Amino acid sequence: MLTDLPNILTLSRIAAIPVLVACVAFGTAWGDVAACAVFALAAITDYFDGKLARDRAQISDLGRMLDPIADKLLVGASLMMLAGSARLSAWGLYPAIVIMLREILVSGLREYLGAIRISLPVTQLAKWKTGFQMGALGTLLAGDTGASALGLGFLPVGHIGEVLLWGAALLTIVTGWDYLLAGLRHAVVRP
Repeated sequence: MLTDLPNILTLSRIAAIPVLVACVAFGTAWGDVAACAVFALAAITDYFDGKLARDRAQISDLGRMLDPIADKLLVGASLMMLAGSARLSAWGLYPAIVIMLREILVSGLREYLGAIRISLPVTQLAKWKTGFQMGALGTLLAGDTGASALGLGFLPVGHIGEVLLWGAALLTIVTGWDYLLAGLRHAVVRP
């Protein structure tokens, strides 16, 4: 049901996206801090919506549909804002591209497999990938300017974020490959 707390949390992740985009668009140090905070709160809902749905026995088809959409919209919007505002170095664009391509690949696989009534469960490694990715994006959204505003200007936050993004991209490649193989097995076996 749309008004169940897990679904409200998922919808709040989608509603956070325009706020996040506006914060980055301000182009100020405090806008970066706000963008990081909005992103962090939205990312936390990704953990709690699923946990609450399982604990309260409120797992629904609507939630199963909206959750990955909300994740991909949040990640995609964040990557686009970071790239569009030149907050990623040339080397930082490569893991961003890998992450976006994997999201599209997995979405396509899920759509195909859903049509033949086969689900593609989330693996533990994919959960780690998501955590790494969310940490990287939150760090990059704060950036060096946000760190300076908080009195942490001595930390190379932008570089730390890009290193984390590369780590997320490596996990993205591994989990994307696993999902691709699982999807191909079902496509090849299907009569």
